[in-house]
Amino acid sequence: MCVLSACEQNTFVQPPPAKVDVAVPVQRSFTRYLEATGNTAAFKNVDLVARVQGFLQSINYKDGAYVKEGTSLFTIEPETYKLKLEQAQAAETGAQATLRQAEADFKRQQELVQRQAVSQATLDTSTSTRDNAQASLLQAQVNTKIAAVNYGYTNVAAPFDGVVSAHLVSIGELVGASTPPTQLATIVALDPIYVNFNVNEQDVLRIREEARRRGMTADDLRQLPVEIGLQTETGFPHKGNLDYAAATLNQATGTLPVRGVLRNADRALLPGFFVRVRVPVDQVQNALFVPDVALGADQAGRYLLVVNGENIVEQRKVRVGPLDGGLRVIEEGLKADDRVVTAGLLRAIPGQKVDPQLKKIETQPTAAK
Repeated sequence: MCVLSACEQNTFVQPPPAKVDVAVPVQRSFTRYLEATGNTAAFKNVDLVARVQGFLQSINYKDGAYVKEGTSLFTIEPETYKLKLEQAQAAETGAQATLRQAEADFKRQQELVQRQAVSQATLDTSTSTRDNAQASLLQAQVNTKIAAVNYGYTNVAAPFDGVVSAHLVSIGELVGASTPPTQLATIVALDPIYVNFNVNEQDVLRIREEARRRGMTADDLRQLPVEIGLQTETGFPHKGNLDYAAATLNQATGTLPVRGVLRNADRALLPGFFVRVRVPVDQVQNALFVPDVALGADQAGRYLLVVNGENIVEQRKVRVGPLDGGLRVIEEGLKADDRVVTAGLLRAIPGQKVDPQLKKIETQPTAAK
């Protein structure tokens, strides 16, 4: 019986350590970006108004057309203003003739006074007549210029290259008789185009510190590249430069209004679009990257599971950076030779021994630039 009893006893056999995949971080340089959301805005946006009163004679464009600077868009009853210009020109010609006669009479009176043939009073009268004729000519010349300007206002032309909105008045309608002036249409310049966005106070301080470290001036900051992408686009295909930064922060929001300017020759961007914006701030060398799936999170923040030299799992608190090419930047808490658990995370329990299987992290193409 004892023999049989001893044969039935079981002995505990320690299970082998769990196998997990581990990998050392990928080292490479990357560009640190400031990312924000913003809206596009027109580089120029002008309301076309009637500067003179009259009946609208013609509309010389198609609604929504792209026009070049100087293109005639509206014509406002020019005949009346043309006649006023001709009237002013005739008055100017008459004033010139009167002045010529007054100057000739003045010269004759000067000669007669020198010969003592007429009195000084006669010369004074001639001098006064000449001066009045000069003033009349000057006034006539000014009236001619005013008439020419008003006549020019009868042709409403495009002040710059742009797209003209639908017309707001009809042919035959009286325009220019109200206050404020009658709006005829709006013209918008689409190339280049602005993008407006806000930068939070923490990023402003970081950028200013980086600029001081690199010896950059305010003018240098305005030359920083700006990249934007639409909601339907991958990456940031549209590129330009910083154009303006406000002098003060908005105390209500704690942000700094910033503006970029981009070329838009194909008019892919329209004013008012919601866009994603990023601005390269600095270049980081030898940054450490791990697969984003290797990261865990708890109430204390983000962490990685690392296998030490004795093949025991450790939980390592880390500070993460942006995602780049499918890999996450680890800014603090990780060393270049650490073995990070990349697969079998449920089997990797902190404090327990594992059987690490060294793998290589597969890099992916970086996001579209």
